[in-house]
Amino acid sequence: MLKKFLPNEHVKSIFDVHPVVLRKKGIKGIITDLDNTLVAWDVRDATPEVIQWFKQMKEHDIKVTIISNNKQERVKIFSEPLDTPFVFSARKPLSHAFKSAAREMNVKKEEVAVIGDQLLTDVLGGNFAGFYTILVVPIVKTDGKLTRINRKIERRILSYMRKKGKITWEEE
Repeated sequence: MLKKFLPNEHVKSIFDVHPVVLRKKGIKGIITDLDNTLVAWDVRDATPEVIQWFKQMKEHDIKVTIISNNKQERVKIFSEPLDTPFVFSARKPLSHAFKSAAREMNVKKEEVAVIGDQLLTDVLGGNFAGFYTILVVPIVKTDGKLTRINRKIERRILSYMRKKGKITWEEE
């Protein structure tokens, strides 16, 4: 069961996820978390760098869908200027929203990468759905109340996996 918490890849940020590399892996669709993955959880709009990252994905014909456990207003305000589909109140780590996003993008399971900053929601949900998972370092160290609880659990899981030699990266 613990292997479901293990991402396929770990990077510092979404900017370390490059479209050419994804295409070589056969990835045609990205399901990405919003808060602390694309921008800090308390930042309303996409930064110029995030806008450029979305543009690069589009130029390489990689579809992107934002999936968040947050409320519709938060996700919509962020996603609409990017002309990007989104799923709000996703109930991650349950796999329904992940699978639904992949269907909407019209991509096969093996063509999807899930990017997120949390093991307990993004990685676990992506792995349950059978997708390639990429864990990013959270953009900021602060979190909402529920996420703070998740982070404590994550630290224990990561510590255990590090001791067992399952992961080699160091926490930021």
